[in-house]
Amino acid sequence: MSEQKQQVADATTASAEEETVMRDLFIDSHASEVDIALLEDNILVELHKEKTNNQFAVGDVYLGKVKKILPGLNAAFVDVGYPKEAFLHYLDLGSQGRSLLKYKKTVSAREDVAMAKFSLEPDMERNGKIADYLNVGDLLPVQIAKEPIHTKGPRITAEISFAGRYLVLVPFSNRISVSQKIGSSEERARLRRLIQSIKPNNYGVIIRTIAEGKKVAELDADLRSLIAKWEHCTVEMAKMTNFGKLVSEMDQTSVMLRDLLNESFNNIYVNDETLFEEIRNYIQTIAPQKAEIIQLYKGKEPIFEHFNVAKQIKGFFGKIVSIRNGVYLVIEHTEAMHVIDVNSGHRLNKENSQEENALEVNIEAAKEIARQLRLRDMGGIIIVDFIDLREAKHRKQLFNALEEAMAHDRAKHTILPPSKFGLIQITRHRVRPETEVQVQEKCPVCAGEGKIRPAILFIDEIENNLKYLLVDQNENNITLQVHPFIYSYLCINGLFSLRRKWIKKYGKTFKVQSMSEFHMLQYNFVNANGEEIKL
Repeated sequence: MSEQKQQVADATTASAEEETVMRDLFIDSHASEVDIALLEDNILVELHKEKTNNQFAVGDVYLGKVKKILPGLNAAFVDVGYPKEAFLHYLDLGSQGRSLLKYKKTVSAREDVAMAKFSLEPDMERNGKIADYLNVGDLLPVQIAKEPIHTKGPRITAEISFAGRYLVLVPFSNRISVSQKIGSSEERARLRRLIQSIKPNNYGVIIRTIAEGKKVAELDADLRSLIAKWEHCTVEMAKMTNFGKLVSEMDQTSVMLRDLLNESFNNIYVNDETLFEEIRNYIQTIAPQKAEIIQLYKGKEPIFEHFNVAKQIKGFFGKIVSIRNGVYLVIEHTEAMHVIDVNSGHRLNKENSQEENALEVNIEAAKEIARQLRLRDMGGIIIVDFIDLREAKHRKQLFNALEEAMAHDRAKHTILPPSKFGLIQITRHRVRPETEVQVQEKCPVCAGEGKIRPAILFIDEIENNLKYLLVDQNENNITLQVHPFIYSYLCINGLFSLRRKWIKKYGKTFKVQSMSEFHMLQYNFVNANGEEIKL
C-alpha cells in the first residue's frame, strides 16, 4: 500500500471509548484565504490556512506531461502546470502502473472500454527502471501527494486513490482492505462481505474506521460517488491533449469534516453565508443528523476575536511557547529539521527530588509538544531536548506519555525512544507547507525600523501635529493619548502647564489622557468618538 493511501486510511476518527472530547470548528473566510481553527475542549489544536486559489492541493488529479527522465534517481520530472516541475519516483508509479498507462492509451484512442471489462496488466517489479515505462513527452494521470513547499515543486504519485467518508477507492486493483482500528473480527468480516457484494471489478477498496457498524446503503452511496469521480477523470482525460487538472480534491474544510465529523462535534461556526450554505449542504449529505450544529456568525467583532481563538493563536505560535508554572518550550526551525528545547523555568516542587521534578516537567511538556506538532503541522525530523532523566524507568515513562499524547495525531509519525543524552527523535509526515503565524507586531515607536525619533524633538513633534489638527483641520474635542511620564510633563503645574500654554496659543481646548500600556515615545490623537485620528 502506498504511503499516501496508508495516510488516507489512517486519517480516521478516534475509537468510541476515546470520544469524550468536545470539538468546535471555527471558519474565518477572507477574500483570498479561509482560516480553519479546530478546538478540543476549548483549546486550539489545529489551524489551517487554505488559499482560495490553491491549484495544487493534496488529492488533486492532473494529466501530467513527462519533461525529464532521471535514470540516476530512477525518477522523472513531470509538468502539471506549476512553475517547478513535479517529482515522480519509479515506486510512485505503483504496482498497477502498467495498467494505468495502458488505460490512458485506450482512453486517448477514444476506445470505449468499461473499467469492469478492462484487462489489468501484471504488477510492476519493485526493482524496475522508470525509463522502461516512460518517455519524454508522455502524458499520464497523476495525483498530488505533497503540495509545493518552499523551492520544491509538488510530489506526485500515479497510484491514484479517492477518499470518501467511509471508503477509499483505488482504481486498477481488486483488493479489499479494512482499517486496523476496527478491532472486531466479526465486523471486519461483515464489512468485507458487504463491499465484495457491491464493488465493481477492477476497483480496490480500503474500508475506513468510521464505516464500522454502517449499513450497506450508506457504504454503497459512498462507493458510487467515488466511482463517479474516477469516471469524471476518464471523461476529462479523453478530451485533453496537454497537461492540466482532471479533478479537484475537496477543500480543506470539507476534508476535515469528512475525516473528523462525529458525535463529539459540538458546533461549527462560519462567518460567510455562501460557505455556510455549502458546508450545511455537505453535512446534510454525509451526516444529516449533525446538520443543526453549523451556525452562521453575524457579529461585528471578528469571529476569531469573539471566540477567543485569536488570543490562542498569538500565544501558541512563535519561538517561545509558555506552558504553565514557568515551564516553556523554545522551538527553532532549520532547513533540515526542527529542534524543540524543554525548559523548566522556575518550576520546582520542594517535596520532590530533582529527578521527579524533571519527569513531571517533561511529561507536561510532552503533551504540549504533541499539540504543537499538530497545530503548526510540523513535518520531517523533529528533535526534542527534554530535561535529562537518569533512571531508565522514568525515560520509558516519558516515552509512553509522548506516544499517548500523539495518538490523536492524524499525520503518520514515528517516535524513537530517548537517547542517553535525553533526546527524542520524531519523524512526522507532512503533505502541506507548515502553518506559520506572525505573532510579533510592528513596534509602535520605531515602526519596525529599529530606530526612534530624537527624544529632544519629541515634544516639538506633538505640538506640530496638534497645531495641524486644531488650526489647519479645525478639529474639535480631540484627546491626546500619551505615556504617563509624558502626561505628567505636559500637565504638571496646572495653569502654567505646557498643555495650558498650547490651549492659549492655538485658541482651542483639548484633553490629555494617560495610557499606561503605551511606550515612552508613543502617542495618539483620538476624536470625540474615541476613534484614532490618522496623521
